[in-house]
Amino acid sequence: MIPTLLGIMVVNFAIVQTAPGGPVDVMIARIRGHGAEATARVGGSTGGDVAGGPQAPTTSGEARYRGARGIDPDLIRQLEKQYGFDRPATERFVMMLRNYLRFDFGQSFFRDQRVIDLVIQKLPVSISLGLWTTLLIYLISIPLGVAKAVRDGSAFDVWTSGAVIVGYAIPGFLFAIMLIVLFAGGSFLAWFPLRGLVSDSWATLAWPARIADYFWHVALPVTALVVGGFASLTMLTKNSFLEEIGKQYVVTARAKGLSRRRVLYGHVFRNAMLLVVAGFPAAFVGILFTGALLIEVIFSLDGLGLLGFEAAINRDYPIMFGTLYIYTLIGLVLGLISDLMYAVIDPRIDFARRDH
Repeated sequence: MIPTLLGIMVVNFAIVQTAPGGPVDVMIARIRGHGAEATARVGGSTGGDVAGGPQAPTTSGEARYRGARGIDPDLIRQLEKQYGFDRPATERFVMMLRNYLRFDFGQSFFRDQRVIDLVIQKLPVSISLGLWTTLLIYLISIPLGVAKAVRDGSAFDVWTSGAVIVGYAIPGFLFAIMLIVLFAGGSFLAWFPLRGLVSDSWATLAWPARIADYFWHVALPVTALVVGGFASLTMLTKNSFLEEIGKQYVVTARAKGLSRRRVLYGHVFRNAMLLVVAGFPAAFVGILFTGALLIEVIFSLDGLGLLGFEAAINRDYPIMFGTLYIYTLIGLVLGLISDLMYAVIDPRIDFARRDH
């Protein structure tokens, strides 16, 4: 986990060094557009909070940044110092890693808040989407996969396979746009809200109304994530059951006179579910890292995905690298839990035992 985390941070930090633009360019544009209002922000934070960003060249300020012509070079040097770009890239990277070990992600360049505070504020939204989506995917995929395995080759299996393929082929963000057009006031119905996880008046509602309001808001985002996510798990469940059904112990159980239901759910189910259940953390990570990011942007859900997207647009590097670090750490920890669940579900697996 440690070298993986380090490698991800190194690669992304190196990419940012070559990316055009940066927080200094953004601030220069604001200064040119807003005058004294933007200039007043210079010197408002220290360079110790920096995470990433292009390495500062040694030429004049006007040659260094696009749009800097006519800007006082002393002001540009103040900006570089404010964002920490007066130091070499290697020094900034080492300082960033040292701070991240203490979960100190520094100060946002443009939000005037600590990054860790922003992450704590936004993380529940992303976790909420991921948990509900993963739960619904499992509740749909496991029964459907078992039914397809039992009726393998039937008309039911063929038609459901077609539906699964269609769901898998449609990207979640495209399905989300279709849901907005159809049900969120796009061109047809306005049954669901377009943005936010709860209504503005949520705090004044009674608890039953709060719960209803919450599910009313998450209905479309979760639906968009579920449609594109249940296909692979359904086929995995079906194939796992088909493999177990053909094994000798199933034939023996049937020969002893056990009912089909007893054989299926008393013997086959536990062995077939090993890969499916143990993969729950990995499935949650996949949902959290991929589709949920775009869904948050499309539905304006104030989670880590939208926070990271806005940070990338504004070149707010502390937020970009802070959310990347959090996402990577969550993914690695849940991957470890996924591996350990194999031993919990199947006592025959023992990581400590080795055959010599």
